[in-house]
Amino acid sequence: MTRVANKTAMVTGAASGMGRAHCLLLAREGARVVATDRDVAGGEATVALIRAAGGVATFAPLDIAIEAEWKRCISAAVTAYGAIHVLVNNAGIGLYKATVDTTLEDWDLVQNINARGTFIGCREIIPIMKAAGGGSIVNVSSTFALVGRAGFAAYAASKGAVRMLSKALAAELAPFNIRVNSLHPGTIETNLTKPVLSTPAAVEAIIGPQLIRRPGRPEEVATAVLYLASDDSSFVTGTEMVVDGGYVSV
Repeated sequence: MTRVANKTAMVTGAASGMGRAHCLLLAREGARVVATDRDVAGGEATVALIRAAGGVATFAPLDIAIEAEWKRCISAAVTAYGAIHVLVNNAGIGLYKATVDTTLEDWDLVQNINARGTFIGCREIIPIMKAAGGGSIVNVSSTFALVGRAGFAAYAASKGAVRMLSKALAAELAPFNIRVNSLHPGTIETNLTKPVLSTPAAVEAIIGPQLIRRPGRPEEVATAVLYLASDDSSFVTGTEMVVDGGYVSV
């Protein structure tokens, strides 16, 4: 299948977990993938998997909180492939701490990566997508941007910023044929969720409220990314796509 054929897709946080799953599926569906991450070995491993399956991909190291690195990374991708049609802002970090135990350093770190990093990526990609005649930006947020949960104040605030940034950009960029949507995964089995799924009691506390009583798989989120990245969603912008096993709906 080639649902994103002739498109170049840049994915952040591509070294493992959901980011790797997004890269593999986009490549399988015909995209030229620019995999980015601070983890060079993991990012290059993702690219190797894509190439072994016959896909086209390159790796670019990127710390999403640093403006200059975004500029360098995007410039290199445009030089290599001519344009960027899809941006998946997937990279992020979590924090599980009571608010009274959250330091300003904790707060700033989470905001800088999750909110600031997503903002810089969106801002820097806009001129590239305008020049290409349009594109799709998929900003990975969280269910905790939609509902409250104790112990996740800093994380929820950062992902709430991603949610509203996406809506504002959707309104701003619609005249340029650039669609912007936020994606809200629930509990997905990744390195990020290991700390909060470390015991059976923790698993029950997190998964118990869901309608589907298990963590999600990265591949199940990747199919949503593919939909939002492809022309299948050509009439979809400014929305929140929830992939959470029914957590938010109950």
